[in-house]
Amino acid sequence: MEINEGIKNMIENNAMGFATTDKFGNPHNIAIGFVKVVSKDELVITNNYIEETIENIKRNENVSLVVWARNWEENCIGYELKGIAQYFTDGK
Repeated sequence: MEINEGIKNMIENNAMGFATTDKFGNPHNIAIGFVKVVSKDELVITNNYIEETIENIKRNENVSLVVWARNWEENCIGYELKGIAQYFTDGK
């Protein structure tokens, strides 16, 4: 899915669910609050105490994110984004 301005706004202004799998193939989900859209198909997520998630990404780079409208009871809009994650400790 290409990230358009509406989805970008939703991603950058709401918490998201971020799913990986552990070493046994079990789902591991966390909430993340600081995400930056850097292109139409790339996000940057900060490393704030997500050690288990980082280890999961190193083993299996397939991830899923879900975001939904803050006023979901009135405006039930949300998106699931699936992709490949890479872990960086420095650089651009």
